[in-house]
Amino acid sequence: MHRSSRAIVLALAVLAALVSVTSSAQASPVSDKKARLQAVEARLEAVGTKASIAVEGYNQATTRLGAVREHIKQNRKQLAAAQRDLDLANRQLTARAIDIYKTPDTGFLDVVLRSASFDDLISRYDLMSRVGNSDVNLVNSLAALRNGIRDRRIALAADERSAEQLVKRRAKERTQVLALQAQLQSMTRGIKADIQRLQAQQQAAAAAAVAAASARTAAGASGGSASSSGSSGLIRAVDPGGPGHPEVVAIAQRYLGIPYVWGGASPGSGFDCSGLVMYVYAQIGIGLSHGATDQQHASRPVPLSALQPGDLVFYGNASYSYHVAIFVGGGRTIEAARSGTPVRYGVVGSAWIGGRF
Repeated sequence: MHRSSRAIVLALAVLAALVSVTSSAQASPVSDKKARLQAVEARLEAVGTKASIAVEGYNQATTRLGAVREHIKQNRKQLAAAQRDLDLANRQLTARAIDIYKTPDTGFLDVVLRSASFDDLISRYDLMSRVGNSDVNLVNSLAALRNGIRDRRIALAADERSAEQLVKRRAKERTQVLALQAQLQSMTRGIKADIQRLQAQQQAAAAAAVAAASARTAAGASGGSASSSGSSGLIRAVDPGGPGHPEVVAIAQRYLGIPYVWGGASPGSGFDCSGLVMYVYAQIGIGLSHGATDQQHASRPVPLSALQPGDLVFYGNASYSYHVAIFVGGGRTIEAARSGTPVRYGVVGSAWIGGRF
C-alpha cells in the first residue's frame, strides 16, 4: 500500500475511534456534572452574598446590645448619685428643722433692730421667709430627678431584652446561612472530583481506542511495500510552535491576591478571569477582548500536553469557553476564579484546550 494511502486509512480509523469515544463521552454524566457544578456555583455565589449580609446583621445587633448595656451601666451610676444627693438633702433638711425647733423664734422686732436701713430690713425678712422653701424645693427637685432616672432604667431594661432577642435571631440566621454555604462548598468540591475522575476515564478510553485502531490499521497494511512500513500512523494536534510569551507569568504574579470582581479588568477595580488575561497581555502589546470565548478563538490552539508558560488555558468546549487562566508550568495556572476568591494559583484540571499568541 502506498504511504499516503496508509496515512489516510489510519487517519480514518483513528477518527472513527475518536468519534465512538466522543459519542460515549457525550452519553456519560460528565456534561450533567458540569451543568450541576455551574448551578451549585451560581447558588454558592448567591449564598455568599446572603452570608455576608447575615454576618453583618449579627455584628450590628451585638453592637446595639453593647450600646444599650453601656447606657444601663451609666444610668445605674446616675441613679446611685441621685439617691445619694437626695439622702444628703433630706438629712440636711431634717437637721435644719431640728435646729429651728431648738432655737427660740426670732421676732420681727429683732430683725428691725438689726437692720441698718430699710433695704436691709426687706432683704433680711425675705431671706427668713425663703430659707425653708429653698430646702424643700431642693429636695423635691432631687426626688424628681431620681424618679426620672428610675423611669429611664425601666425603658433601658426593655431595650436590653429587645436587643438580646435581636442578637439571638441574627445569630440563628448567620448559623443557618453559613451552614448552607459550607454544604454547597462541599458539594462543589465533590462534583469537581467526580468530573476529573470521569474525564480521566474518558481520556484513558480514548487513548485505548486510538491505540487499538492504530494496531488494526498497521496489521492490515503489513503486506504493503517495505517503503511504507516505517510510517508512524498517529495524527496529533498541531503545536503552533514558538515559545509564546513566558514573560506574562511574572506580570500575572504581580496581581496575586487582587479581589475577584465580575467585569473587572484592572488592579484598582479587581479582575474576572478574562479581565486578568486582557490586562496582563496588554502590557506586552497584545490587545484582547474581554471574554474567554473571544480570547480562545483569537489564540492558536495548543494541546494541553504541549503547553508552555504564558499560554492560556480554556475551560468549556469549542463553542463556548466559560473560564480562562494563564499557564505557569507544572500543571499550575494563575487565575481569577470566582466571586469570593482573589487572583490565585490554580490547576489545569478539566481544561479542554490551550491557546498561544
